[in-house]
Amino acid sequence: MTSPLPPEFGPLARQFAFLLEIDRLKTVLRQNTLLDRSRRENSAEHSWHVALLALVLAEHAERPVDAGRAIELLLVHDLVEIDAGDTFAYDARGAETQEQREQDAAERIFGLLPPAQAQRLRALWDEFAAGETPEARFALAVDRLMPMIHNALTEGSAWRANGVRAEQVRRRAESITRGAPELGALANRLIDAAVAAGYLPDAARGS
Repeated sequence: MTSPLPPEFGPLARQFAFLLEIDRLKTVLRQNTLLDRSRRENSAEHSWHVALLALVLAEHAERPVDAGRAIELLLVHDLVEIDAGDTFAYDARGAETQEQREQDAAERIFGLLPPAQAQRLRALWDEFAAGETPEARFALAVDRLMPMIHNALTEGSAWRANGVRAEQVRRRAESITRGAPELGALANRLIDAAVAAGYLPDAARGS
């Protein structure tokens, strides 16, 4: 979307163009439903929710983290879904092209900003994707925990709709444990409870 401000406003015109463009994240639907199951969650809602998880749960990170930076990572990392769409965690075919789609989207979307700001936000996005800093590992942990909570509390709604199995979810939980061991333990308890309740088939149990 073009900025409502004329070019003579300088950087402010580009900043407004970016801020209006990211409104489109509200239209990107995810597989998870809301906890009341009334509708599917959108990516903007997910970004807001996991940012608050990072604010509240930072003490559970594997090591001390800058919660503010983790929140920045979480607010930025899904913006590429405006162009690339939300690739479901267990969509093997979508994963084949996900990286390139998201790289192209990052180039366009962050490029709407003034150069220095574009570089800073793109660097945040790259940091999250690389997953090498403590903040990035913690941000990934809460990003992956929230969908598990949604599924566990909605009788595995997205898991069942997409034929997801327990071993797939447990592999996703490994990154939660790396970034926040206590939260990883919680994730695995949720998975075990979902298996026991019959919401999540488990090959190890013959279900």
